[in-house]
Amino acid sequence: MHNGLNKIKVMKKFSTLFLIIIIFTFSSYSQQKNTTKMNKKVDKTEAEWKNILSPQQYYVLREKGTDAPSEAGYTSFFEKGTYVCAACGTQLFKSNSKFESHCGWPSFDDAIEGKVKYVVDKSHGMIRTEIICATCGGHLGHVFDDGPQETTGKRFCVNTTSIKFIKQE
Repeated sequence: MHNGLNKIKVMKKFSTLFLIIIIFTFSSYSQQKNTTKMNKKVDKTEAEWKNILSPQQYYVLREKGTDAPSEAGYTSFFEKGTYVCAACGTQLFKSNSKFESHCGWPSFDDAIEGKVKYVVDKSHGMIRTEIICATCGGHLGHVFDDGPQETTGKRFCVNTTSIKFIKQE
């Protein structure tokens, strides 16, 4: 009889462990599936982009243009919220990473992980690092190593036209 109780205890432990493994596997799969949906690439023709973007947005986001420097737009704007890509709505920057750089463009010391891609830009006789939206490939601006040293040391110099602000609820 004592041997039968030990078998039951072992079976209960095994069942519990098996159940934990199943739950963990399912939750990991489910989380991975949701992440894949969130990072799904946006692929549109140039005609479709022209149809949904303003001429300035198209110039900046699709033709790698640059807004004129200004204190207008989001440059001197410091409300709490999130900045998203103006083309596809992907979250790019949180307001707590924004700082006053006095450069004429909105500046952030960090991007939301995985939402921005970095591309070597050798245009205009310089070597810079271009930042683009990881979802739609829209040109956002450039990143430099002259940001706040007390944080990341980076300055994501972003075109106002390439982003939209979503106020924190």
